[in-house]
Amino acid sequence: MSNRVIVNADVTKGKINKNIYGHFAEHLGRCIYEGIWVGEDSSIPNTKGIRNDVLAALKQVKIPVLRWPGGCFADEYHWKDGIGPKENRKRMVNTHWGGVVENNHFGTHEFMLLCELLDCEPYICGNVGSGTVQEMSEWVEYMTFEGESPMANWRRENGRDEPWNMKYFGVGNENWGCGGNMRPEYYADLYRRYQTYVRNYGQNKIYKIAGGANVDDYNWTEVLMKNAHWLMDGLSLHYYTIPGDFWLGKGSALDFPEDEWFITMKKALHMDTLITKHSTIMDKYDPDKRIGMIIDEWGTWFDVEPGTNPGFLYQQNTIRDALVAGLHFNIFHEHNDRVQMTNIAQTVNVLQAMILTEGEKFILTPTYHVFDMYKVHQDAERISVDSTFGEYEYNGEKLPQVTASASKNAEGTIHISLCNIDHKNEASVELELRGVSSDTSKVAGMILTADTMNAHNTFEQPDVVKPVGFTGFTVENNKLTIKLPPMSVVTLTVE
Repeated sequence: MSNRVIVNADVTKGKINKNIYGHFAEHLGRCIYEGIWVGEDSSIPNTKGIRNDVLAALKQVKIPVLRWPGGCFADEYHWKDGIGPKENRKRMVNTHWGGVVENNHFGTHEFMLLCELLDCEPYICGNVGSGTVQEMSEWVEYMTFEGESPMANWRRENGRDEPWNMKYFGVGNENWGCGGNMRPEYYADLYRRYQTYVRNYGQNKIYKIAGGANVDDYNWTEVLMKNAHWLMDGLSLHYYTIPGDFWLGKGSALDFPEDEWFITMKKALHMDTLITKHSTIMDKYDPDKRIGMIIDEWGTWFDVEPGTNPGFLYQQNTIRDALVAGLHFNIFHEHNDRVQMTNIAQTVNVLQAMILTEGEKFILTPTYHVFDMYKVHQDAERISVDSTFGEYEYNGEKLPQVTASASKNAEGTIHISLCNIDHKNEASVELELRGVSSDTSKVAGMILTADTMNAHNTFEQPDVVKPVGFTGFTVENNKLTIKLPPMSVVTLTVE
């Protein structure tokens, strides 16, 4: 069966929040230290200690929001240790991730500088697991209060006169697990208490995000929504695509068989089910969809690369990861009425990273290139897409061979993104564009694909997997006939 897509350009389905293309940078492995922060004395070109190559790459993809400092690290992070003169900052052991000693040189001021340089929104995750209400309250005061107060005065002493704009604040992280191993009833009460003191100062209005469920823990969502929905603006959800077993072996990022490719695609598509079911529960308490679903940890999770610190979660990144990213974006778009932010885990050197570094060396991953190709959908209007997809079959199991999403930007330009997840077969797509005023003769495309399932970029060969112009289509009377190679992500521009 062929793949048929009808793009109804005159039927819009609401805005695709640009924050769906958000990122996550935790104090984990080499994400912050070396990946983002090298210090002002480093021989690696930097701006006030922040790597210039990473800055430029993230600006290119128009990073909209960055989550920090964790993750599990957030619930053992005490912000006051990371401000003031660097030589006086308290050193700490990162007990969650590798047992390494951190010098706290990257703290609140450095993170907020990073966000200013990137022109992105900071999303800060507060410490509920091992912190106090006062500590969280004073952090918000330190960052956002413009008047006379002990915390605001301390900020000025540390070199920042004006308060920062800080919109997104998470009240704890994974409090069902590393954030305290709490019951949902207990966390709901703690959330109600802690969020009370996450105050709005002056013109700064905080979007409060409650710690949500792990994968399919629907009871957690039920309890949180029932007991605290009127006190939250967002509720998080965490789901990682893991082809193997989390504890016994997740599978290799590079050396994997065909069945693990298929399983990875199947598990990536499961995100749609999770969003649908959690949304149904949220709808019961929030039928107007005021509360955003914030999927602030998602991506592939494989075994670490051989010879690396198992606590650093360093993995390579292949065309398989690129397809996972494309599938997720198509799903997130489909749920744009509820999903208001997502944050890939993580930005540099950890899990499904956008960027890999090794000292002064730097490469962009296939996942990065999907973000670059899809950035055209940020804040665009989602267009109605009706589709019938062929089957991708492996060992008797079947998945849709293709997924698709389309949007229209403020200038009226239409963008259509397609993923062929089949690792062996080309996908023929018949695409009809309806609701346009004239013939769509001006169509251009970009494609990301590879010849092997584990194709990836290395420091020696950084451009093995990168986007190139796509011409595998014909256009006639607002109808496109498209040939998608196996394992490919395509974005078409229609003007």
